[in-house]
Amino acid sequence: MSDSALPTPRLPDAGSIIDGAVVPALDGATRDVHDPATGTTLLAVAEGGRAEGAAAVAAARRAFDAGGWSGSSPQARARTLERVADLLARDAERFAHLETLDTGKPSSESRDDLVQVEAVFRYYAALLRTQTGDVNPVPAGALSLTLHRPAGVVVMITPWNYPLLQASWKVAPGLASGCCFVLKPSELTPLTTLALGALLLEAGVPPGVANVVTGAGGQLGSALVNDERIDMISFTGGLATGRGIARSAADRAVKVALELGGKNPNIVLADADLDVAVDRALDAVFFHAGQVCSAGSRLLVDDAVHDEVVEALIERVARIRVGFGWEEGTEMGPLISHEHRDKVEGYVALAQEEGAELRLGGRRPQNARFSQGSFLEPTILTGLPPEGRVAREEIFGPVLTVERFSGLDEALARANATDTGLAAAIWTRDVGTALAAAGRLRFGTVWWNDFHPYFPEAPWGGFKTSGVGRELGRTGLREYQEEQHVYLNLRPRLGGAFGMRERP
Repeated sequence: MSDSALPTPRLPDAGSIIDGAVVPALDGATRDVHDPATGTTLLAVAEGGRAEGAAAVAAARRAFDAGGWSGSSPQARARTLERVADLLARDAERFAHLETLDTGKPSSESRDDLVQVEAVFRYYAALLRTQTGDVNPVPAGALSLTLHRPAGVVVMITPWNYPLLQASWKVAPGLASGCCFVLKPSELTPLTTLALGALLLEAGVPPGVANVVTGAGGQLGSALVNDERIDMISFTGGLATGRGIARSAADRAVKVALELGGKNPNIVLADADLDVAVDRALDAVFFHAGQVCSAGSRLLVDDAVHDEVVEALIERVARIRVGFGWEEGTEMGPLISHEHRDKVEGYVALAQEEGAELRLGGRRPQNARFSQGSFLEPTILTGLPPEGRVAREEIFGPVLTVERFSGLDEALARANATDTGLAAAIWTRDVGTALAAAGRLRFGTVWWNDFHPYFPEAPWGGFKTSGVGRELGRTGLREYQEEQHVYLNLRPRLGGAFGMRERP
């Protein structure tokens, strides 16, 4: 398929979804959503602000307090989640096309995302059906129960790199728990989130339970997280914004869950299967053009095999096919915007100033058909000093830095020498070495002889400044619940402690 044959899936309605209705911005304002591969306008969506945020929170608050969804049975909520999954399977190709147009990622990646999104809704439906509380040991004649209640009204803010997937990680457990929510996607990539909002209504989610509002973070996002009527904030995005949200939540004692990215080391020991390690190292950093919070952008290689690994990397990376996401055979698409590309190019320049050597890439493709998009060639840098900024800061682009180390202790010390702690990997044939290393790596996920796999059943989140709380797994459900202790006195009787005797 050529770039002139751009697929045109059915676009979502352009307004926010508030209390079950599609509504334009109150002042009529809109924002153009652009295809990062071509620069063309895909849709002009409503540009909501404080008024739209307040209306959405009010709808969610009414729905929650009325108890129709929050008070429904777990079985009923599970059936609704299963219907959502069925509808996602029905519309998978449409959603995948929208995601590719919105983010620029290859269609193969978008289709994989849809498989995972459907799986998340089915997982939480199954978990909801089997969830139990606890009976606590207490004296005879009483019963003490620990039950799980919905957290309440939740503000969910998602990033631009995985709009639909990240929304599912919040929406599925939030709905399963009985919460009502206001979901704000990134203003850069709102299409699949708006389509999801409509699909939730089709699946039978009651009006007011699931609200989707579009607009900028500075106006709409700020209004949402500071609204006195909310009970919880779930945010995925940058550290600076996350810290501001955490301060706001702390001021009002509001529950908060944060996923804030990482600088993720990929460690290759000398005894590793180098062919597989090189292959997976490419997937670790060039998947979705490196715009992944868990991207393995920092490759640490044992000195004994460093040169061999670098040469193999250069050979493979030189053959990566950059192109439009909807074209068959495209392996890597554009970055999300020209502004973001400028930022990534700045890191490439900074790395060279810090002493690194540019071995491949680092420039914009010369093909004229890519001139309107935000493309950047896959890039390899070697000789990066471990004390420099580029070794410690998240690049969020198709840039692989390779460092030498001598011995496992040095590798682990370098890996841990960042403020973040989301994910790490280690390559070795020795499982004992891998397990010992995992115990010393301060990261929420540690992979052995692999990179990037995750599952709905396993928790996702990080140490240090990578965030607070976890998504996915049983823990991901608990984030949207409050524990309640219910005490039942089965044999009430007079205690006789106060006022039972006559005054002297």
